[in-house]
Amino acid sequence: MKTTIKVLNLCAGIGGNRAKWENCQVTAVDNNEKITKVYQKLFKQDQVILGDAYDYLKNNFENFDFIWISPPCQKHSKMMKATRHKVADYPDFKLYEVIVFLQHFFKGKWVVENVVPYYEPLIKPTKRIGRHLFWANFDIQAQEVKQPKGFITKSNLQGKKEMMDWLGLHFEDVIYYGKNHCPVQVLRNCVHPNLGLEIFNSAFSIEANNQKQYEIQFPK
Repeated sequence: MKTTIKVLNLCAGIGGNRAKWENCQVTAVDNNEKITKVYQKLFKQDQVILGDAYDYLKNNFENFDFIWISPPCQKHSKMMKATRHKVADYPDFKLYEVIVFLQHFFKGKWVVENVVPYYEPLIKPTKRIGRHLFWANFDIQAQEVKQPKGFITKSNLQGKKEMMDWLGLHFEDVIYYGKNHCPVQVLRNCVHPNLGLEIFNSAFSIEANNQKQYEIQFPK
């Protein structure tokens, strides 16, 4: 008998990490209405919620087998110090609040993703893969997906097309973050679907093969 894994995908963005997951029932939460609309178009089978990911996690974590959260990375990014503009701000330490919460209260498998920050991480990450740091309660076996040339500098509609082709996610909407009029940023924030799949498989391969808790046929 095949078991469907109940997944909570928080700060879900447009769902790059989720794109190749199978045999799962996904609830996705994001606080940007335009982003949730694109996510729903891409993944019609998922339940998509417009709301606060942190509140949803606290109130609903017990209903899921696997939780992935990618808190906003802008206030941790090295660009915070590299930019010539006056954008100095406090880091958003909700990132670490979520890690501690999951460590102590969630019984399933979980992963927190963010960028490599400009400071020494306050909690040692489980794994670094390319530009990503991951905190998790399982051994992550995954490889970096090579970025396209000009990954950071792509900022126009042609760059949007190139990034959509790289991710395998295509949509017509143009999404901006706040005052940032770059249509590529929402795509740059994605975890590549191949990497998302490898991490998802890492979370359940031991149970599926040894303890028989899940009978899952993962894609090769």
